[in-house]
Amino acid sequence: MLAWPPDRGRSLLLKTASWAVDPAGSLPTLPPVLPLGLDDDGDAVAAHDEQEREYYRVREGSAATRLRLRVKEALDPFDPTTERQLLVGLGVLGALGVWRLNGR
Repeated sequence: MLAWPPDRGRSLLLKTASWAVDPAGSLPTLPPVLPLGLDDDGDAVAAHDEQEREYYRVREGSAATRLRLRVKEALDPFDPTTERQLLVGLGVLGALGVWRLNGR
């Protein structure tokens, strides 16, 4: 099932959507926050700031690019255990619905 969440990382559905909007890997990603120990390293701060500038420059390019960046960086909406329970519940309700419709 594409939406089934893995133990860690993102689901196959989100990985596929991320690849679909950026198959060449050309879209930049927003760099993580600098660790506290690196704030004194001027080169690391400058490189981080340059990555941020590039990300926001590309992001402000067009509405389509903003959408592509949002899809590329999307995370699963729920905790994996909650998502598994919801998917199992939907599967059971769907099976009961099919069984009920076929019974008539």
